[in-house]
Amino acid sequence: MDRLEKIVEQMESGKLPLEDLIVRYEEGMNLVKVCHERLANAEQKIEIIARTNAGKTVVKDFEPAPEPAAPAKVVDESESTNDEIKLF
Repeated sequence: MDRLEKIVEQMESGKLPLEDLIVRYEEGMNLVKVCHERLANAEQKIEIIARTNAGKTVVKDFEPAPEPAAPAKVVDESESTNDEIKLF
């Protein structure tokens, strides 16, 4: 993670030539891949310890929460007072 942060800082500095930017980008993408793999492995190992109502300890496998879907934008056509088509 530290190396990835340094790569981002270097790329954002605007001081690197294009060739170096490409090399840093490739290195950064490889590091991101490694981080995602390590995170996936860690999630598989996580166990959640919960207590039942009787106070007994229960060990459960980790189940990641599903990512929330982006809310759909609701368009209120009554607010439109002209004949223009609004794209956004």
